[in-house]
Amino acid sequence: MKQNLLTILTLTGFLFPSISYAQEAVKIDSASTQAYQPFTQDSKRFNDWSISAGAGTALIQTGNITSINNGSGKTLFGYSAYFSVDKAITHAFGLKLQYDKGETRQGNANTKDHVDNVKAARTQYDAISLLADVNISNLLRRVDNKSNFRWALHGYVGGGTLAYKAYIQNPGMPYNQNLATEIKPFKIGSLFAQFGTALKYRMTNSLDLEGRVMYMVTGDNTFDGSLGVNQHSTNKVSDNLVSAALGLTYNIGKHQSHLFWHDPLQEIYYKLDVLADKTDDVEVCKKGDADNDGVCDDWDRQLDTPAGARVDGSGVALDADLDGVIDLYDKCVTVPGPVENNGCPIVSANQGQGSVSESTGEIKGIEFNLNSDKILPSNVSILSNTIDNINASGGSFVIVGGTDTRGTDTYNQNLSERRANNVKNFLVKNGADANKLQTIGRGEKDLLYPECEPATKCPEWKNRANRRVYFEAK
Repeated sequence: MKQNLLTILTLTGFLFPSISYAQEAVKIDSASTQAYQPFTQDSKRFNDWSISAGAGTALIQTGNITSINNGSGKTLFGYSAYFSVDKAITHAFGLKLQYDKGETRQGNANTKDHVDNVKAARTQYDAISLLADVNISNLLRRVDNKSNFRWALHGYVGGGTLAYKAYIQNPGMPYNQNLATEIKPFKIGSLFAQFGTALKYRMTNSLDLEGRVMYMVTGDNTFDGSLGVNQHSTNKVSDNLVSAALGLTYNIGKHQSHLFWHDPLQEIYYKLDVLADKTDDVEVCKKGDADNDGVCDDWDRQLDTPAGARVDGSGVALDADLDGVIDLYDKCVTVPGPVENNGCPIVSANQGQGSVSESTGEIKGIEFNLNSDKILPSNVSILSNTIDNINASGGSFVIVGGTDTRGTDTYNQNLSERRANNVKNFLVKNGADANKLQTIGRGEKDLLYPECEPATKCPEWKNRANRRVYFEAK
């Protein structure tokens, strides 16, 4: 039993300092704001030191001679007292360095009664122990519980060193009390363990009332004063005692509250509730929404958006094809076109039929996507209708490729040549006379809209018109 107690206390000695250090070493560090605040005495918000004292009764619960069920028909009450210095590590865990003093009375009568022919004993003890203090109420308290926090259930467990003197009065003449056993403190044989629970009531910010019950495991078979023939086979291991006491705890410090009376989770939820109730503190849309587009005038970049127009996050009407005609008025939302044609591309009669203009010998409207030389499906019918006109014509044609002003001169020249060659290859592949067709690339030198230099000065439909292939009669 003593070896088991020694193992428990040794592990406790290693664990408690580790837990304490881990808690005290916590720092406030936010990576997002790069703020760092060392945890010092000045930064603490709660008191974490206190002292406790109390007194009550003590009874031997198991032993060869007990205070309860001892054959006399009555319980022999002793006395107990304690004093401790307490340290709260977190809101739910702390340590107590405690001193206990008391006396138990056991047997058929009190030794002070000096009764003849009875077996009576008493034990005077002193103990020093280190106890872990677990705030059970803080561990189990609901975060949505907004009631006053005035009651708390605590659990204690730990151990230390025990010193005692046990006196026994054997049956016979009175006044024959003898010192049966004496144990000195701070030795292997003096180790003991104790555990228990306490209910605390918060009387003031500095003072708590406590009622506690503790169970002490002495690990000794002679604590009750029995020796030799007074010991029997039913109790060979440990004489244990129960103590009950009423005491006070004084919380030391300048702060209004002690750490054990604070629940950080409850505080967080309480602050969130307070913020949720303060909706009047935030005023949205101070200037209103004049054009009723759903974007406040405080950050609306277009305060006169037409009714019904879709807008972006800054309140600007959407223009999906970037042709300068907003989607509300654009008859061809996904295809660029001039403003005068409601945002749709202009296709002349000769272009629609794929014929060659009698006055200029040109075919227009063969346009390309940005940085692309692929023939668009919308141009296939125009080119296909042009093949018969080319073959029936008595002359020949030059297929001219062009680009917009984006990119370098060298890149645009190569791109315009590829566009012209791709159109010729398409026509020849589909039956056009190759001998009547030549190709040339003019890059960005022959713009349909010369004002688009640079391209950012024009809407997208004009830049698209510059990315073209057209025909010239020789």
